[in-house]
Amino acid sequence: LIILDEVGRGTSTFDGMSIARAVVEYIADPKKVGAKTLFATHYHELTAMENELSCVKNYNIAVKKRGDSITFLRRVIKGAADESYGIEVAKLAGIPDSVVNRAKEVLASIDEGTELTVPKRIKREEESEFTQISLYSSEDSPLVKTLNEVEYAKKI
Repeated sequence: LIILDEVGRGTSTFDGMSIARAVVEYIADPKKVGAKTLFATHYHELTAMENELSCVKNYNIAVKKRGDSITFLRRVIKGAADESYGIEVAKLAGIPDSVVNRAKEVLASIDEGTELTVPKRIKREEESEFTQISLYSSEDSPLVKTLNEVEYAKKI
């Protein structure tokens, strides 16, 4: 049994998808590997391989969607995922609503093929100074809380 998660991530979309597809083809080939494999991917285009290779089967996690919110039902069902839930997962992970809402705007713009522009309220002026934006206030950051609780040992 081989378990692979997001093969090809961390590179361009087309490079990543190409790598992921080549890996699936290699593992599926009984003359090369031919192993049972769980292969998690966000490349929806790879789901077409079920129609091309008899040994490839698509499964996904059942999701219940209510408006803009989702619940993962912790049940694996046959078939490809009907859509991507990346933005909803970001919201579940605690990404601020303003970022989630902007991500929805960006996605809609990409889907419609319209030009994507930076909102005027955040465009940098030449004379303005760049400051790092934090997703959390420093008091609310779980990382800062954990680091403050760590006892530091001196190296001898």
